[in-house]
Amino acid sequence: MTKRPVTREASLRRDVVDSARAMSASGLSPGRSGNVSARFDDGMLITPSGLAYDLMQPDDIVHVCADGRVRSGQRAPSTEWHFHQAAYAKRPDMHALVHSHSMNATVLACAVKTIPAFHYMVAVAGGSDIPVVPYATFGTVELAHYVADGLAERNACLMAHHGQVAMGATLSQALELAHEVEVLAEQYAKLLTLGPVKLLSQADMALVLEKFKSYGRSSANG
Repeated sequence: MTKRPVTREASLRRDVVDSARAMSASGLSPGRSGNVSARFDDGMLITPSGLAYDLMQPDDIVHVCADGRVRSGQRAPSTEWHFHQAAYAKRPDMHALVHSHSMNATVLACAVKTIPAFHYMVAVAGGSDIPVVPYATFGTVELAHYVADGLAERNACLMAHHGQVAMGATLSQALELAHEVEVLAEQYAKLLTLGPVKLLSQADMALVLEKFKSYGRSSANG
């Protein structure tokens, strides 16, 4: 029997499941917390609400249209779908989003502390700091506005009294950035216990950000 070709949607559904499971297995988001999505057509594919990651299958991933409509017969999408949608609208260059309750990022988020330029790797999120956006109840349009604003000029941000969000051009990039944010959060939280923190200057960070534009790219000469 001839196998049916794997569609782009089917492949992306599998990638969302794999990314969500990897996030959970790594300890980045405990229990059923957090959510993962990828831009698709006029909307997105997002993890469902309340389903354990180890039980999740590609058919459980929910397609949410740009206007918020959900296909008939699907599971309910993550309650946080509003801020995923708002982030994609704000950042047309990004195609994947990972939201987690990782330990150290959440500690700083609950302390309402931005991660400043204590280390040059803070620039991995696209700027001289990783901001913390104001608190709003989970699943609300208000929170969606805050998150979209926080990601307007950054690829990651903290959510006050909640957790962290990271975006990428791909799911693997978004997940990698979420891990980077957690490492930086742990380093900064430990550094705060030692006393006042000396920060890099805006000029220092500007140089790093410029270098990051070509970091990892192949030489033009091969």
